[in-house]
Amino acid sequence: MKSFDIPEYYRSSIITPLKEFRRRRDKLKRDFTPTVLDFGPVRFLVARHFGFCYGVENAVEIAYKAIAENPGKRIFLLSEMIHNPDVNADLQSRGVRFLMDTKGNQLVNWAELTPDDVVIIPAFGTTLEIQQQLAAIGLDVAKYDTTCPFVEKVWNKAGQIGQKNYTVVVHGKPTHEETRATFSHSKEAAPTVVVKDMAQAQRLARYITGEASATEFFSEFAGQYSDGFDPGRDLRRIGVVNQTTMLASDTQGIADYLKQVMIRQYALQPDQIDAHFANTRDTLCYATNDNQDATYALLTYEADFAIVAGGYNSSNTSHIVELCAEKLPTYFIESEQKILSETLIRHFDNHTKQEIVTENFLTASTQPDRPVTVLLTCGASCPDAVVEGILLRLVGFFPDARPVGEVMSEFMV
Repeated sequence: MKSFDIPEYYRSSIITPLKEFRRRRDKLKRDFTPTVLDFGPVRFLVARHFGFCYGVENAVEIAYKAIAENPGKRIFLLSEMIHNPDVNADLQSRGVRFLMDTKGNQLVNWAELTPDDVVIIPAFGTTLEIQQQLAAIGLDVAKYDTTCPFVEKVWNKAGQIGQKNYTVVVHGKPTHEETRATFSHSKEAAPTVVVKDMAQAQRLARYITGEASATEFFSEFAGQYSDGFDPGRDLRRIGVVNQTTMLASDTQGIADYLKQVMIRQYALQPDQIDAHFANTRDTLCYATNDNQDATYALLTYEADFAIVAGGYNSSNTSHIVELCAEKLPTYFIESEQKILSETLIRHFDNHTKQEIVTENFLTASTQPDRPVTVLLTCGASCPDAVVEGILLRLVGFFPDARPVGEVMSEFMV
């Protein structure tokens, strides 16, 4: 397994060795049971998989390498490196500037850039149009390209099925950086349309079956289809790829649904399916799958509440929050600073997209005859140090808790 050179302050003296302990004892990653950290009056069920994935660690390493290798030069990121406020703030504190916000709005005019500047491509990748814009300025867009290899895998799959005359259906959030990049790359090889959820996939089916008109399609999917798209022609052969941070079960559900639509529409036999529907199962990101599977396993255990750490604009983190919130009170926070006291927590509401404050979060659902039990996990762009900070903050509310060293002695590698 490749080891990345990332700043030590992103690692943790608790969480990082805990991950290594589990990795050494489960190298095939088949055991999704959580790790129990029992401090006596409070205990944590820590997800088997969470935190920095391969693509994120690779991106962080390259970004800090760019800073180290270019003293005195202006350094720009196309947009946020990853969707984590701590990482982005640290890069900005070192002089890195963002060219665009996460929605693609320009913050620095292209005309301000020169060939002597350094531009870092974030882990989400970027569009072909932006690559061409940077190349026209004379910038080396390849040197510090941190695009996640699993995102590139989706682009490659889209290109492959496009060459076989399939239309690409991208399951993703239309305004997300990764989906915009995937759409840009895909449309060069094939007609492409983006669907954001099952509801849109079901509406897309109406155009496959001819129940709805092309005029309706162009209105309903405005901004989500490639130039020259003809629903009557381009929805006869399709394949589904995804924004890698979406819920794997949602993507698979959409693919399975559209496959069945094709089977009914064309009366296909099992050996005829690929005439109208491409097999694209291998585009699902391993890290997204592992983190989501670990969350499902975590939720089979009884607990008082869950805490999920990560950036509020992190897609993969928000999906983990959704899974947890279906079962128990769940608090989505950026860091331990959002735990205001032992009675108050400021957390993000996925529905209203705003922070709210909840009272008595630590004791509201607990029972006096047993310890407070907390499910703890985070998104793929969240540093281990953030999870440690949250854990220590909560433990600090229990004066009679077992010492950290004593608890961690059970997990020495």
